[in-house]
Amino acid sequence: MSKENTDNTESERKKNTSLRLNSKTLKALKIKAIEEETSVQKIVEQLIEDYLDGHIKLKKRK
Repeated sequence: MSKENTDNTESERKKNTSLRLNSKTLKALKIKAIEEETSVQKIVEQLIEDYLDGHIKLKKRK
């Protein structure tokens, strides 16, 4: 096991997942990440954390 994995607690370890996005949405997200000097990973993780903390509510779609 690498040192990186042994230094993290179980709750801090990253797990892989995948999702499907519309190609236009993904392109716009990548551009926004570049403009903000961050990564798609960081944007998605922050949005998910904010949603789970109740700071973001999903719009109901028809």
